[in-house]
Amino acid sequence: MRAEGEATGPLGGVRVLDLSSYLAGPHGCALLADLGAEVIKIEAPQGDLMRQYPSTLEAESRMFLGANRGKRGVVLDLKRPEGLAVLHRMVERADVLVHNFRPSVPDRLGIGYERLRAINPRLIWCALTGYGESGPLKDKAGFDQVLQAMTGICVFQGEPRGQPEIVAGSVVDYYSAAMLAYAVAAALYRRERTGAGERVGVSLMRSALTLQAGRFVWAEGEPRAIGRDMRSGGITGLHPTKEGVLYLQANSAHFWRALCELVGLPELAEDPRYDTIRKRAQRAGEIVPRLREALRARTALEWEALFGERVPCAAVRAIEDMFDHPQAVAEGMVAEYEHPKVGRYRGLGKPLVFGGGSGPAPRTAPLLGQHTAEVLAGLGYTEEEIARLRGLGAVA
Repeated sequence: MRAEGEATGPLGGVRVLDLSSYLAGPHGCALLADLGAEVIKIEAPQGDLMRQYPSTLEAESRMFLGANRGKRGVVLDLKRPEGLAVLHRMVERADVLVHNFRPSVPDRLGIGYERLRAINPRLIWCALTGYGESGPLKDKAGFDQVLQAMTGICVFQGEPRGQPEIVAGSVVDYYSAAMLAYAVAAALYRRERTGAGERVGVSLMRSALTLQAGRFVWAEGEPRAIGRDMRSGGITGLHPTKEGVLYLQANSAHFWRALCELVGLPELAEDPRYDTIRKRAQRAGEIVPRLREALRARTALEWEALFGERVPCAAVRAIEDMFDHPQAVAEGMVAEYEHPKVGRYRGLGKPLVFGGGSGPAPRTAPLLGQHTAEVLAGLGYTEEEIARLRGLGAVA
């Protein structure tokens, strides 16, 4: 379905059926599209609910655009036998199917693993769930912030202030999406060796705990309230400047020495009371006020330029600043899109770089059912058959 000669990336030739909705599943499939896979987003007649989420864009949800780039869009009503039959024909030619239904739903819809494996034994069938496919919570709906609250992320984010806080930005969803793409790619690799497809499970809960692997360690004999964070303390963190806020990360000895030199406090680097990370964390009350007084001499952007490669740091920016940031532009992280309703916009370009090819050209998220006729024609349906299916409400 790609233009002749178009660079397709490492997953070129892989066809993915994306039945997922909201954020984690769709973004995981978008990551597969970024790698060159042909991803067909299959929506119910009412569409992905993410299309309806509040957005300052009038024509389409900003979040939907970001999570569904690079796909073609098809509408199927799987509750109608004719719609299910179309999906089964699609499965015959697919490599991967991704869904985020609760565990009890796929069999009821006729898209359970055993049913689809009988149609295509090479199919990678990937289920993204909230809590997994077993256990007492398996049929509970899972959402990013719900899992943040459940798995300790909110408690950690609230320290040391004491009140739990949500981490903005849907971090569990986005990390789950990366886990989904990682799992599917691994399953495809194994299929190359064995010839057989398989069932793959990814869950928000599993991802939320994996995201915290450095804290999810409890040694025998340790008390419950041990403090499992990895904050280095001391000077590491956000600091006010003459104008703007600066983040500093200067734990290594050479970074610490460079920081002291460049802010005009060389004596701190020579003081044995501050010669280790732990000592600096313990004596943060002595160091930070002096450091912040020195930082008031310049703006955050000026310090960022002065520190250069010698001190890891960044001036705090809004995401809008990244669209024209020279590093993001140089790395191809910003792409131009043309959407039938939204018009021209800029968004995420290449999340990964491979030396063997540039990957597929950026393509915007599809309109609801935008490619239904095109995809069905590719499956061998005639115009008359497609019109009949539309009349039945099986496709749109």
